[in-house]
Amino acid sequence: MTDDALALYQQVILEHYRRPRNVGPLADGAEHATGDNPICGDRITVYVRVSGGFVTDATFEGTGCAICIASASLMTGIVQGRTIDEIDGLIERVHDLVSAAPGAPVGDVGTAAALAGVRQFPVRARCALLPWQTLRAAAHQGGTVVSTE
Repeated sequence: MTDDALALYQQVILEHYRRPRNVGPLADGAEHATGDNPICGDRITVYVRVSGGFVTDATFEGTGCAICIASASLMTGIVQGRTIDEIDGLIERVHDLVSAAPGAPVGDVGTAAALAGVRQFPVRARCALLPWQTLRAAAHQGGTVVSTE
């Protein structure tokens, strides 16, 4: 990853941390799951409303480090309007993205490509992936608790 790309990714992460999108609970018919990363102190709840196999709305609330909050903010914007199957594939691609070696190509993950900077700090992969794992639980089971431990 070039220095310019890393700087751009860092700017996107900081912007979504300082001004997260889609924050707050969803009422009436929304599924949710809570995610916990005890190592970093991240704790978030992801809410999804699914209709006809599509996620029609996604939000989150909670506390966490800049990477976790930014990841949740980016995620909620990306998944709205997608099918559960599309989201499952996206979750796998995001996992591959943050787990890859620094300099590896960035796959088709939309604006979640900003999370590629996490590769420089592998211990922070849990922070970036917690919202995505929690989304999967909310969309499939609802009411569950996800932990990075």
